[in-house]
Amino acid sequence: MIASSLEERTQEIARKILGSAPSSLWSRLTEGIELRWDDRIMSWAMGNDNLRVQLFRLIDCLPALQSKGEIARHLREYLGNASVEVPGLKTLLQVTADQLAATAFATGVSALARRYICGQNAPEALKAIEQLRKVPHAFSIDILGEAVISEQEAKQYLEKYCYLMEELAQRAQTWQSIPQIDNAPVVQVSVKLSAFYSQFDPLASEVTAAKVSQPVRILLRRAKELGCAVHFDMEQYAYKSLTLQILQQILMEDEFRERTDVGLTLQAYLRDSEADLQAIIEWVKRRGYPITVRLVKGAYWDQETIKAYQMGWSQPVFNHKANTDYNYEKLTQLLLANHQYLYGAIASHNARSLAKAIAIASDLKVPPRALEFQMLYGMGEKYAKAIADMGHRVRIYCPFGELIPGMSYLIRRLLENTANSSFLRLSSYDGREIEELIKAPQPVDDPPQVLIKVFAGFHNAPSTDFSLAVHRDRAQAALAQVKSLFGKTYLPRVNGQQLETEFLVNSFNPCEPEEVVGKIGIASISQADYAVQTAKRAFAAWSSTTPQERAQIMRRAADLMEQKRAELSAWIVYEVAKPLREADAEVSEAIDFCRYYAKEMERLSQPITRHLPGEENFYSYHPKGVAVVIPPWNFPLAIATGMTAASLVTGNTVILKPAEQASVVANHLVEVFYRAGVPQEVLSYLPAKGAVVGEYLVKHPEVQLIAFTGSQEVGCRIYAEAAVLRPGQRHLKKVIAEMGGKNAIIVDESADLDQAVVGVVNSAFGYAGQKCSACARVIVLSSIYNIFLARLVEATRSLTVGPAHLPETKVSAVIDGKAQAKIHQFIEQGKATARLVLSLPVPEGGYYVSPTIFAEVDPEDALAQQEIFGPVLAVMRAENFAQALAIANDTAYALTGGLYSRTPSHIERAKAEFAVGNLYINRGITGALVDRHPFGGFKLSGIGSKAGGQDYLLQFLEPRCVSENTQRQGFAPLE
Repeated sequence: MIASSLEERTQEIARKILGSAPSSLWSRLTEGIELRWDDRIMSWAMGNDNLRVQLFRLIDCLPALQSKGEIARHLREYLGNASVEVPGLKTLLQVTADQLAATAFATGVSALARRYICGQNAPEALKAIEQLRKVPHAFSIDILGEAVISEQEAKQYLEKYCYLMEELAQRAQTWQSIPQIDNAPVVQVSVKLSAFYSQFDPLASEVTAAKVSQPVRILLRRAKELGCAVHFDMEQYAYKSLTLQILQQILMEDEFRERTDVGLTLQAYLRDSEADLQAIIEWVKRRGYPITVRLVKGAYWDQETIKAYQMGWSQPVFNHKANTDYNYEKLTQLLLANHQYLYGAIASHNARSLAKAIAIASDLKVPPRALEFQMLYGMGEKYAKAIADMGHRVRIYCPFGELIPGMSYLIRRLLENTANSSFLRLSSYDGREIEELIKAPQPVDDPPQVLIKVFAGFHNAPSTDFSLAVHRDRAQAALAQVKSLFGKTYLPRVNGQQLETEFLVNSFNPCEPEEVVGKIGIASISQADYAVQTAKRAFAAWSSTTPQERAQIMRRAADLMEQKRAELSAWIVYEVAKPLREADAEVSEAIDFCRYYAKEMERLSQPITRHLPGEENFYSYHPKGVAVVIPPWNFPLAIATGMTAASLVTGNTVILKPAEQASVVANHLVEVFYRAGVPQEVLSYLPAKGAVVGEYLVKHPEVQLIAFTGSQEVGCRIYAEAAVLRPGQRHLKKVIAEMGGKNAIIVDESADLDQAVVGVVNSAFGYAGQKCSACARVIVLSSIYNIFLARLVEATRSLTVGPAHLPETKVSAVIDGKAQAKIHQFIEQGKATARLVLSLPVPEGGYYVSPTIFAEVDPEDALAQQEIFGPVLAVMRAENFAQALAIANDTAYALTGGLYSRTPSHIERAKAEFAVGNLYINRGITGALVDRHPFGGFKLSGIGSKAGGQDYLLQFLEPRCVSENTQRQGFAPLE
């Protein structure tokens, strides 16, 4: 069929589909017909974008609210301050009694849910399916539940599907055959691969594939026994390639190769979907037996776009709806043109897209078995009926389950129905003319974009996207290369010289202590004094370089780190046992510090002037002198870079005394700075014993500034020693110290527990809890305490404990034997005062500590008050939010804190009263980003301003003010 004829046929079919439309929401609104509460909620959402956001947030929260009073309170908090007048809303909130308002709203949301969810249990779902078959429509059934956060839940997911297939297969035996829809398997279920393994991770692609494949095989075997078809849904973009890889591997196995009752999904809003479909066609040709491809447009556009912005990655989806629609038609043509290899499932609610598929199928004479149309339960019923009346097989995607696990699904459906570009909205609420609705999509110029958010000339360096195989391969190659360099000697470097030392110590891999990452020369006190004198002599020349020159050196250092990203990450992995993804993020932070402080120094270098007739005033900043930088081992690159770069870019000379356990990484950092252009007399590398040389440097009268990150004990000692005025010292030393925390996350009764459990687990056990920002306490309201604790324990039990270099590892070893023994001592003491609810077996040989959870911890207990610096979590109970906040604030620390809540008043109160330097709401409490989350605390957590913030460099500078009287004999220069 020629293009013009195909287009005419497409529009003719589209008119036929649209022509059978019943009364729409839009027509009922314009005709003044009284709406049900569920219709009214949809009307509000489509009439006001600000209200739409608040309304959907309230709906998302609703299942967690346990009383009518709570619902009424949240109604007022979310909707009471709406800025746009909405008919009926004020009456609901102000005139109607709380109980009635809550009942009406809950009833409306329940009705909405029942529109899109075919039942809350199997009997309800079966009843809905049997009604669908009368139309006639086939079905594919999906058990709701977006997040599987433990292996226990993954096992339950498989068991639920096996039980569901048995129920469906048994009931199907009683159904009368309907040739129009039963020319394909009668029973079909839809599943998500990620739900078969709680640690689904593209970085650990091999382990993930192995873990997922076994339950998939069990499901496919049981489906064959029962005569059921299985369709695999597609989820977020990060999972796409691995999902396709796993399915193709399984379906090429002898046991499953001949199966034709299996399907997979492609999303047309993805820019690489055409390439994926071409690859699937070639794969199926090799396989020799067809499978079904469900072609959808995609349900995660907002999520994918937001993630791309946050991560600084290329946006994987089209920006314009017209491009998605155009691509969908293009993929439809390709899919149906290969109907001898693939069965096409055209899944859309766009009458134009559906009509185009029918026209193409007619032209290509696609057989009935190779084509069906799919729509979501509760959406596009009029189109589904029209297409079924044309004699085509229509399959309805039927989710069922309880409201709480189904809420994210419901929100996605509401977003689709109310989005400005939604065909259903345009054709119903907006009442667009038919000719406009059915015209061919016109693509616009929409090249791939790297979505970088720039704030005042700065943006964060993107971390590596490990969902891409090329990046995983590069990381593995770097790990192998770095391991081949183990055992080299790293000596102190002062004034361009490598200094021979009396002692060498080994830097071990904490996961495998027999592996010597490097041999470290330990500097003496005389060598430390030489470094101070060198720094003092170099200060004049370095401080006289322009801030712009120093800033450019920092930018070159950042560029070099980007080039060496994989190598630097590998050194971090091996020397301090930090898992790969977190090591990569640390390199990004180091890059950010260099670039951000370069920009900030250029800003601060501009004098502030206040000129009046006859008087000129200049306010400017100048470097202090010799700086000693003492970074910790747990962020051996990022924090070392931040404090060193801040010192250097402000014009100070630096002696870097790295942590003894992380001296190899520090050496590579110093090499980067030298290559970037830092003169070797300006920056000294001085690995040494902290109790000897570190103390000597702190007391040295020629040292003007000490930048320290580490324990409270050492930080307070440095603070005290630096305050003593030594003989010959003509200045008071500046101490910048970050000294840890005992950080808490509050989880209230309105929290999304899927998010809260995962956030707490990651914050508590990421890098084995060895972060000053880590979650050490979680305070849970009594009403949800037991369910939260049970899921927390199972989610933590599912973590992989092992060597840091293995991509599947989530919890690695602690830094050394001393730390291991200290943490074990805390755990043994805790067993006497709290209830141990989780302790796991760990690998032998390394310095491993089990992820450990204590419940019913007293807020005054050592478990709740003392910094442990390891994978130990105290879970505490609070009766109400006020008590939870009081418990959270009742420590000597004030570094990070978190809140999981969907109650606006709790969020606002936490913002005002939670006494921490960094508060994180509805997200994990680790992983601060330069500029976006300037990092630092108060009380006993820190002395100084926030790293990565606008006032940080001021600590490294002396402010000076110059005022000049410009009058001469009564006259002054003109302004």
